[in-house]
Amino acid sequence: MIKILVLIDSSTGFSRSFLSGIIKYANERGNWSFYRLPTYYKVLYGEKGIIQKIKEWQINAVVAQWEYGEIQFLKELNIPVFLQNYKKDEDWFSKIAGNYDEVGAMAANFFFQKGYVNFAFYGDKEFFWSKGRAKGYKREVEKLNGNFFYFESEYLTNSHWSHDHIELSKWLKELPKPVALFACDDYFALQVSEICKIINILIPEQISLLGVDNDEFICNLSYPPISSIVTNDEEIGYNTGEILHRLILNNENYSFIISKKPLRIEERRSTEKYNTSDEYVTKIIEFIEKHITTKISIEQLTELVPLSRRSLENRFKKEMGITIYQFILDRKVDYISKELVTTNKNLLEIAIDVGYNDARQIFRVFKKNTGYTPSNYRKKFTKKS
Repeated sequence: MIKILVLIDSSTGFSRSFLSGIIKYANERGNWSFYRLPTYYKVLYGEKGIIQKIKEWQINAVVAQWEYGEIQFLKELNIPVFLQNYKKDEDWFSKIAGNYDEVGAMAANFFFQKGYVNFAFYGDKEFFWSKGRAKGYKREVEKLNGNFFYFESEYLTNSHWSHDHIELSKWLKELPKPVALFACDDYFALQVSEICKIINILIPEQISLLGVDNDEFICNLSYPPISSIVTNDEEIGYNTGEILHRLILNNENYSFIISKKPLRIEERRSTEKYNTSDEYVTKIIEFIEKHITTKISIEQLTELVPLSRRSLENRFKKEMGITIYQFILDRKVDYISKELVTTNKNLLEIAIDVGYNDARQIFRVFKKNTGYTPSNYRKKFTKKS
């Protein structure tokens, strides 16, 4: 019997998905048991009490998060310890890491395609992964010649809300508008949404807001609902279970890293606006977004505004940085990507939905723009069940 002690608060969407991945692996292999300790146990019995209980239960590995408290004392157990969330980048425990730059770059490019020149990041000062996402975001913003603004705070609980919310409110008020704001996770994005309501800043008209982890409960608790970067959380949990299993069976204890990858952006109303001052370009964008599942021609778009084709194409390129054709193509690829990972439709059905004549056409377009065949993309990025 393999025994895993879980010291994780499962209230967040990420934690639940991560644990679901571990449980999926455990169910496939069988003969696994999960143990829990209440968060107050350490207060009552101290670190020695936890160590004693781990030895009493003959725990094979521990999966924890830093919020449970200082975890250095677990090092003396000489069993695998995996931290689902951590503050410092130490090397004795196994952890989730990597691809911070990729997450930040995805956010920056998403906003850049919407025409923004002002980019802001709101992060958690306590955690290494937040600083990594900020670094990746800033680096990409600088490549795009954008203006970057940064603010960080602690995780805002009721105990220190009265002070920190004043500083956050001040920062939000002082940001140049419109601004694209990327929060380190969905909870921090929700904090921004709540304060914006209090101080009368409009989302998405003045602040376009994006989070990470796609915690559907948190994202939809906000009004407007918050867009979020979807990550491979369940896959992380599954892979963690697989490696822990191998270490336990081989009686080994070495640290390992599981890579958290951004998959796509789940768009909601908090990012629905494009930053363009050209009313004709805005009208064209709104039409494309509304009719993305149909065939759209430049001639058709030209009929919507009192401009020649050449004039429209020049104005669009100046405002958005890309051609109308590429904009349409990008939106169609986004639609196809979402359909591949959220539905069971075959390629022909998706092709018809998005306005293509046959599956071969969609295959060529998708592979050229993503580097993946549709089947490989679906296999790699579909949430495990």
